[in-house]
Amino acid sequence: MARVTVEDCLEKVPNRFALVILAAERARQLASGASSLVDCENKPAVSALREVAKGWVAFNESVDSTVFQFLEEVKRRGMKAPR
Repeated sequence: MARVTVEDCLEKVPNRFALVILAAERARQLASGASSLVDCENKPAVSALREVAKGWVAFNESVDSTVFQFLEEVKRRGMKAPR
């Protein structure tokens, strides 16, 4: 199977920061036992990116809302927000 690239995923999720949040959440789901939507034997992070690139996973909320919620969680935990 061809390598998945960030550029492939950015066609579906144009914000790199949002892409990381989406792929990380999906990878956590896969690592916890969720069924993969792609037929491959990759690690959860790679499978998650393949699903994003195919447009099979997306945000339930707006991207802006999701990013804002993530940043609020970072602040709540006392972590530094990415720049």
